[in-house]
Amino acid sequence: MKTLAQSYRVDLGSRSYDIHIESGCLPQIGERLTSLFGTASRCLIVSNDVVAPLYLQQVQAALSAAGWSVATHILPDGEKNKNMQQWSLMMDALMAAKLSRNEPIIALGGGVVGDMTGFAASCYRRGIPFIQIPTTVLAQVDSSVGGKTAINHPHGKNMIGAFYQPKLVWIDPQVLNTLAPREVRAGLAEVIKYGLIRDANYFTWLNDNITSLLALDETIISQTILRSCAHKAEVVMADETEQGQRALLNLGHTFGHAIESMTHYTTYLHGEAVSLGTIMAARLSVQLGFAAQGLEEKVKQSLQAAELPTEIPAFSTDAWLDAMGHDKKNVGSKIRYILLRDVGDAFIAEDVKDDDIRTLIASFL
Repeated sequence: MKTLAQSYRVDLGSRSYDIHIESGCLPQIGERLTSLFGTASRCLIVSNDVVAPLYLQQVQAALSAAGWSVATHILPDGEKNKNMQQWSLMMDALMAAKLSRNEPIIALGGGVVGDMTGFAASCYRRGIPFIQIPTTVLAQVDSSVGGKTAINHPHGKNMIGAFYQPKLVWIDPQVLNTLAPREVRAGLAEVIKYGLIRDANYFTWLNDNITSLLALDETIISQTILRSCAHKAEVVMADETEQGQRALLNLGHTFGHAIESMTHYTTYLHGEAVSLGTIMAARLSVQLGFAAQGLEEKVKQSLQAAELPTEIPAFSTDAWLDAMGHDKKNVGSKIRYILLRDVGDAFIAEDVKDDDIRTLIASFL
């Protein structure tokens, strides 16, 4: 049964945009873009070699039928390709497409495609319109919203990027049916994060519905996408460029990004690394006396129910500290950690000492 269309407005003044969620809406993208821009013109679709064979032709046909002249650029799949070389090739494609400052680039894919496309949009002609059509759970519930765009560097994840908001986020939950089960599970780490940082009732609801989520029940996944996007948007509207409370969205990410970096972006999907990082943040919260005993187990049980990894990889303490020292969320020489007082109650801790982290790492060895 087709779910009803749902929308959420991200109110950022002149940078405001809609998140549209509707099962089967992919073929309507051409008409929506013509409505958004007033007339059809040129555009560039960026996808990857996994998503493009599934959905590029459908999106291209929808745009062409609405009068758009469509160019395409295909990236190789995977976090390891979220780099300067591939981003430069995308810029070459933009040059070849000869888009004007008012013609859009469209991201059709997951978080990597969205992040790289958004960063390219922020730089080409000093900024052109950018459309998100996310095709993974992680991108639909999290990364497509909020305007964080970036590429990776060997010294750290997302170290080169910009805050640059899309003009529209167009979400069709039906595309998730072709997603690999591992990708589905990885996306749920970001969903669980919202419950942990700001909504204990949502955390309980997710645990109660985790089997349906894993099975991609259309009604449950649509509700999950809307509630997660609303949480993300509320935080972004309050702190667009992460001067304060937006950092709470990084629960598990400082440790998770370090894991991705230390494994050269080849071992864990982003959501899997966030799952591991969230467990570490929960244990650190208890270790420092901010949370009661039992919090880590509660977090771990939820992640295990989502069939996410919970076994922390063994790296030396020095390797951990070095990897986290390059994290983009640091302020000055301090590493900001997002910790928990309880489920639904997160806070920013900037006075965690290296010795505290050494104790934490040793507890996993």
